[in-house]
Amino acid sequence: MTTDDLRYVYAVCRPLAAPLQAELTGVAGAPPAQLEHHGLVAIVGSVPERDFAEVPLRAHMEDLDWLTETARAHQNVVAALTTVTSPLPLRLATVFRDDSGVRTMLEQEEDRFRAGLDRLEGRVEWGVKVYVEEPSAQAQTAPATPAASSGRDYLRRLRAERTARDDTWQRAERFAQELHDDLARYAAAGRIHPPQNPELSRTSGRNVLNAAYLVERATSEEFVERVDATKDREPGLRVELTGPWAGYSFSGPVGDEGGERE
Repeated sequence: MTTDDLRYVYAVCRPLAAPLQAELTGVAGAPPAQLEHHGLVAIVGSVPERDFAEVPLRAHMEDLDWLTETARAHQNVVAALTTVTSPLPLRLATVFRDDSGVRTMLEQEEDRFRAGLDRLEGRVEWGVKVYVEEPSAQAQTAPATPAASSGRDYLRRLRAERTARDDTWQRAERFAQELHDDLARYAAAGRIHPPQNPELSRTSGRNVLNAAYLVERATSEEFVERVDATKDREPGLRVELTGPWAGYSFSGPVGDEGGERE
């Protein structure tokens, strides 16, 4: 760390029972370190002021390549931390002038951090998404349809296609709701995020469920099996499972997200 370096904070946790990987690096290629204060531990790293001071950081946040690289490095540290504890992840690019600033933050938000850590203790986050497959993808497996023999036949086919689309959407919404209700009952907490924009996510299909669930580590295997059992249940619908993650969606105050169940 040089005199120009700032302090980047990844997460807050309780004292670790096991060390982090020795070769682990984070944002700006720096290894994470532990800063303990009042029984809480901030996982910190050194970052250069030329990139992370307020003005250059604001400019960097508009740079998609820089943002992607920083987010990946941030996630790399939080993921490693999740293997040894249940961290409370902080927002990307949480930066302080020095260790004194980090200690002040820990004191000012001590009650919130302790409540969040209590909530996440022994739990991990799983993400579940449901997509309606694109018509073109479904058409690849459907038998070829002969050309319309008349104008009336053409209009009849249009009505049939529109009815089929309506039926697909109704079936997708019903399936997504039933799946969410089932998983929410099984999880300690659940949260529904806005549907993903297909252009930004670069994922095929229309997203009809984008949810996160806070699940006990001890029962995560059963949760995964529960989701996997639904994957081939409905033709034309795709179910995706991601995780386990740190409890990003549940790091705010209790009640901030819908679907809470403790």
